[in-house]
Amino acid sequence: MSDPLLRMKISVLGAGAWGTALAIAASARHDVVLWARDAASVTTMQVDRRNARYLPDAPMPESLHLSSDLAAALAHGQDGLIVVATPMAALRSMLAVLPPRSRCLWLCKGFEAGTGQLGHEIAREVVPHLATGVLSGPSFAQEVAAGQPTALVSASEHAELAQLGVQAFHSERLRVYSSADPVGVEVGGAVKNVMAIAVGIADGLRLAAELEGKKGPGLNARAALITRGLAEMQRMALALGAQPETLLGLAGLGDLVLTATGDLSRNRRVGLLLAEGLDLPAILQRLGHVAEGVYSAPTVLSRAQSLGVEMPITAAVVDVLEGRLDTHGAMEALMGRQAKSEW
Repeated sequence: MSDPLLRMKISVLGAGAWGTALAIAASARHDVVLWARDAASVTTMQVDRRNARYLPDAPMPESLHLSSDLAAALAHGQDGLIVVATPMAALRSMLAVLPPRSRCLWLCKGFEAGTGQLGHEIAREVVPHLATGVLSGPSFAQEVAAGQPTALVSASEHAELAQLGVQAFHSERLRVYSSADPVGVEVGGAVKNVMAIAVGIADGLRLAAELEGKKGPGLNARAALITRGLAEMQRMALALGAQPETLLGLAGLGDLVLTATGDLSRNRRVGLLLAEGLDLPAILQRLGHVAEGVYSAPTVLSRAQSLGVEMPITAAVVDVLEGRLDTHGAMEALMGRQAKSEW
């Protein structure tokens, strides 16, 4: 295992909430550059020492360097670690500009729109010669930036890179485990967002029913959706060659529970607002930030269908998002499915 005390150079590409939080956490022990595309926002962050748009309550230490110069940021991390913290839609373009012999982990979760590919599949096409992997797990950016206890998984087919992720981010407040199964880690990170919307819908219907003095879906329904959602995640992961135990770990069950039940979850919030009767454009405008499950749900379903994997909860969420079912109809459709063996 790499020496956890060894200082290294890290470049984080993308100054959203998650990229900013990890950059803040790593800068306590390492030489970190946080890159953002917009030069004006970088100047503002340099002056204010905080990311007002994404993490307004998290002060940036003076040791954290900020830059809008992509070439300089890439050069900084090329002999250490480069972390891609953009949305999935930008992963391909970020991988394409990586320096030769660099090592890269990405934070983005989901399937690429259009191709339906996961990050490791994109990397095999774009940079097959580089060591790449994914950093994931149950983590709200606000808590990581605040130094609250969190556990993550650094996953790569290259054992040295998985351990480099541990070296980069493991600390007394941030526990990082290594994994050789990036496929399972990525499936968990992609599908849990869709399941969080489903659980949010059920919880929203329960709250609405309580206000009217009626009985709606209860905590039993929440538990069922989480458990059967995990089953959908496992089926897809196994079809893609993942290890089954990965989905029972931090990047699978752990991330699913956090995103489906945590009050800071944007995807759960989408479900709650759908249950209130708001339409999707109004919900997205209210959120202000990306809820990945909204955009990835149709791609998850399409990829599942191409693999011959049954994912009824995912299908119901897509039907709601695309206006074919209302939230009550989606719950009725799931409960009305034919009885079968659990496994």
